[in-house]
This record gives sequence, structure tokens and C-alpha cells, in this order.
Amino acid sequence: MLFHGRGADERDLYPLLDALDPERRLLGVTPRGPLSLPPGGAHWYAVREIGYPDPTTFGTTFAAVSAWLDGLQQETGVGPGRTVLGGFSQGAVMTYALGLGRGRPRPAGLVALSGFVPTVPGFELELTPPLPPIVVAHGALDPVIGVEWSRRARGLLEDAGARLVYRESPGLGHTIDLELLRELPSWIRQVLAPQGGQPSA
Repeated sequence: MLFHGRGADERDLYPLLDALDPERRLLGVTPRGPLSLPPGGAHWYAVREIGYPDPTTFGTTFAAVSAWLDGLQQETGVGPGRTVLGGFSQGAVMTYALGLGRGRPRPAGLVALSGFVPTVPGFELELTPPLPPIVVAHGALDPVIGVEWSRRARGLLEDAGARLVYRESPGLGHTIDLELLRELPSWIRQVLAPQGGQPSA
């Protein structure tokens, strides 16, 4: 399950599905953000300040996507424990929220690329162990969402006892590290390996 960044759409991450699952063994899904906002494209929430999503749009989207995700898992029979959630930029924010939000079921793993753990009134994290394995990655020269946000996430998640892979890419801006992409398929296989059934990326 991959969540796109601000101003993109569900097609933006299609190429990542093949990169993450070259053998096409998994069910890959890329939903579209529900909001149409300036400067165009699809959005998950309105941006007021980095790190602090607009409470109204974030809350509405979080509830809607939670219900959609729960319905999809019922429909496909691929439960949370067989699902890896991942996203880039705003999509990484939604990945943290949907994977670690209070009341949400634990996924098999999380991949948060160039994002931040959201701080929103009325939204709470549930960081009681055990946490799912998590990949956090960020370009060291990101001018859009500074790398300090992933450094904060690393500290928060390590303090909570998460099994964390942290990657900070020197010289990289607000984009995805292609070297990391080459490593993620084996990580996904590992986090999905303990159980049987059809996994979902």
C-alpha cells in the first residue's frame, strides 16, 4: 500500500510497485488523496505548517482512509498483519498516522520516505510495543521537508523500541533514494515471511 505525495496522484507511485515487488507476487495498491487543493493534484490534507497538518482536513482524511483501508482488507482477505504501508512526503505522514495512530491495527511494516510524524490536535499515536518494523529514509538536503523531521521520528521510534532501519542520503533532496529502493524488496520479504497467505504491499 503506497501513499503518494502532495500534488501528485495514485499513478505517481505505480513504478514503485514493480521496484518493490519485481516478481509481482504481492497485491499492490496506490490510493488517491481525497482533496483537490492549490497548486493542483491530489492532497491528503491542507498544509499550514510543516510537521503540523491542518486539523480539519487531516482528521477527515484520516477517518475516511482508515475506513477505506479496513474495507479493502476485508474485501481482499489480506489483513493488517500481512500489509506493508508506505508513502512519500505527505504519503509518509499518512503512513505514520495509519500505521501508528491510536485505535489502528498494526501493519506488518511501515516505509516512511521524506516525511514526518504528524502532530495534530485530537490525533494520538499508539507507541506501546511491539511496534512493526519501520524504514525511515530522507534526503539530507531536502528543501521541502527538512531531514530533521526524520531524525525526530528516528528518536521517537527508537525510544519506543521499534525495529528501525534509518537511511539519510547525502546530497539528496526531496526525492526517493534509488539505492534504498533496490534494498527494500528483501526487507519487505523479511517482514512478511513469518506468516502464510497472500501479502499486500
